[in-house]
Amino acid sequence: MTDAEYVNIWMRPERPAYGPKPAYSRAQITEAAIRIADAEGLESATMRRIAAEIGAGAMSLYRYVPSRDNLIELMADQVMGEIDVTGMPSGDWRADLTRYAEGQRAMWLRHPWIATVQRSLPSFGPSQLLLVERLMGVLDAFVPIDENLGLVALLNGHVEGTVREEISSAEAFRRSGLSEPEWMARSYPYVDRLVKSGEYPIFAKIVMEARQPHLSREEQFRNGLERVLDCIATALPSTAGSPMPAHREGQDGPGTGS
Repeated sequence: MTDAEYVNIWMRPERPAYGPKPAYSRAQITEAAIRIADAEGLESATMRRIAAEIGAGAMSLYRYVPSRDNLIELMADQVMGEIDVTGMPSGDWRADLTRYAEGQRAMWLRHPWIATVQRSLPSFGPSQLLLVERLMGVLDAFVPIDENLGLVALLNGHVEGTVREEISSAEAFRRSGLSEPEWMARSYPYVDRLVKSGEYPIFAKIVMEARQPHLSREEQFRNGLERVLDCIATALPSTAGSPMPAHREGQDGPGTGS
């Protein structure tokens, strides 16, 4: 398809101005595609498979969704709509960004195929645009727009990087037929030899002293998120103050603010 032929899916009318009412809707097709992708992987969400799911002819679906790229755009926008940003900005930027980050992680874990979708060229669907407005609205009053973009990218980088690794690890364990503790037990003799060799002191320190690798995935995510939010806090004026989470106050000790 050439640039001249391309029309953004959001510019295409859902139904023609004249003629009979369509038998299906984009929403039905998109929801069926998401169900299939969740259960069987994105590659299984073909027009033929979706048509069978909703009881339609495969070729007839192209009247509603012209291409597979369009379908993936619709699917990605639909699942982004699951991230709850109602009431944002609330006035507490840290609580807002925490809620968004946790919502995004939960959405990715529900729909792991989203990790394989190329999102570098956004299509600006309605759910994505709502996220842009609400999420960037959280910091809009405190920093210029370019700084806002950078800080949101920092937050998204943590969420997406962490969850991609979580999803890929779960898939690797599934393929291996081992649980994570079983895989660690199988790896122990080699790791023990590396530690005892004395050739890798930092690696040995990680194995012997680090607490983070022994935390749950959720705890690792939250710890990293708190540090990202601390970094964001340094870029904001003091007037944007947001209360330090209680567990961080406990770690710092009484009377030791940031």
